[in-house]
Amino acid sequence: MKNLTTSSENWEHYDQLLIATGAKPVRPPLAGIDSRNIYDVKNLVSGSQLKQALAEQQPKTAVIVGGGYIGLEMAEALHMRGLKITMIQRSAQVMPTLDPDMGERLGQALREKGIDLHVNKTVQGFEQKNGLAVAVTTDKGTIPTDLIILGLGVTPNSELAKNAGIQLGPKGSIKVNDLQQTETPNIWAAGDCAQSYHLVSRRPVYVALGTVANKQGRVAGLNLGGRYATFPGVVGTAITKFMDTECARTGLSEREIKALGLQYSIGLIEGYTLPRYYPGSSPICVKVLAEKGSARLLGVQIVGGKGSAKRIDTAATALHAGFSLEDLLYLDLSYAPPFAGVWDPMVIAARMALKEG
Repeated sequence: MKNLTTSSENWEHYDQLLIATGAKPVRPPLAGIDSRNIYDVKNLVSGSQLKQALAEQQPKTAVIVGGGYIGLEMAEALHMRGLKITMIQRSAQVMPTLDPDMGERLGQALREKGIDLHVNKTVQGFEQKNGLAVAVTTDKGTIPTDLIILGLGVTPNSELAKNAGIQLGPKGSIKVNDLQQTETPNIWAAGDCAQSYHLVSRRPVYVALGTVANKQGRVAGLNLGGRYATFPGVVGTAITKFMDTECARTGLSEREIKALGLQYSIGLIEGYTLPRYYPGSSPICVKVLAEKGSARLLGVQIVGGKGSAKRIDTAATALHAGFSLEDLLYLDLSYAPPFAGVWDPMVIAARMALKEG
């Protein structure tokens, strides 16, 4: 143990040890990345620091590096403050956890709101002046800016475990069983530093989400306290929005399904959250993926207007239960024009996938 005040070190004995060191934002060793106006939003403290900088420095332009969940949410926040925003994404689409056709819909929504979206670009460094970054250098040019936000994802903060010889899993996360036990006796791990089990792919995965971390922490705490609990796993559910465009996903994407070598069918529909004649109805696009032959539900993705994305919870429940397309088709879902149509868009997409195979 190290005393952060005195820097003194000593050994601390334990009967049981829980490692809950969380995750850390990806911050590549690029030239100029130590500039004072480059931020990663990883917790409340860093968020408060960014908010204070916006108030004090009054920047007019911002570059967001990364088009994932943090990138989208920061784009919305800065757009609402009136900043001119450029977003740089290394891959061909924002929100890489979505399939390209669904991610493109989200990218279009960003462009329609005036976000200058650059895809297939790689950041190589940051031009610096008096300790501040004044431009982002990419493989396809330089972009001047007043402020930079990094949204490059996170990695498990597992160095302590690794140095102690504890077995690691996907992406360097700490390997645990369903009790949250590591392979080292009397040592447990939970949260963003630990791996999970994917109920659809049936393989270990690394998922850094607060929902997962809380559940794992509960399981570990119950077991450490003398009770018995297991964490069954995850299905990869996530949700976010940019302004009036919502998106959500659960289960496996096409890329993940192909990596498993599975044959699959697709149901893709464009519809409305409510009957078209009812006030407040919004466009919605739903994509359903299923295993050919067995018709086992593999994944669902949603992009649409207000009232679209929360439908993903029905899909997540179906994945936990191991539903087939037929099971999903005959769910006794609620219907009334103020809430949904007779056939929910997700069910219609399931019908399309069922027709395909």
